[in-house]
Amino acid sequence: MATSYKELLHEITTFFFDVDGVLTDGRMLISESGELLRTMNAKDGYAIKTALQQGFNICIITGGRNNGVKSRLEGLGVKDVFLDAHDKMKYLHQYAAAHDLKPEQMLYMGDDMPDIEAIEFVGLGTCPQDAIAEVKAVSDYISHKYGGDGCVRDVIEQVLKVQGKWNVAGGKNIQSS
Repeated sequence: MATSYKELLHEITTFFFDVDGVLTDGRMLISESGELLRTMNAKDGYAIKTALQQGFNICIITGGRNNGVKSRLEGLGVKDVFLDAHDKMKYLHQYAAAHDLKPEQMLYMGDDMPDIEAIEFVGLGTCPQDAIAEVKAVSDYISHKYGGDGCVRDVIEQVLKVQGKWNVAGGKNIQSS
């Protein structure tokens, strides 16, 4: 019998996220000067901060080069942001080796072709609802949320709830069933 993705949540210690199409909706506003502007969801930001506070690792691996994205993520406390990272497996392997991680401890969320190999490598491969068909086909979990619209919060919240580390009002932790 195949393992349910819910069973895999217990082992996760590290989250890897792509940016465009995951932390953003994939759309870009291009200014007159040529600067590419993106929006991120504050609920994803809250989940990222909570995961970091609870001792989880978060690593961003993106082919994009926007320093504004890096500044936003670093402002949330993310220390490992790899920009212009077109060979995502190179950075994934380097990070895993540096932190002595096994695949079953890693969750990766991506939405497009460059993410497929990473999704297949980690213990729990995930994607937003609006990921391309090829990514959905190899993902263990497809979020009900779209990229840039809470899909990051969805997976972080599920992991933290299963592990009894999700903060709620009054500082209490709750677990999901």
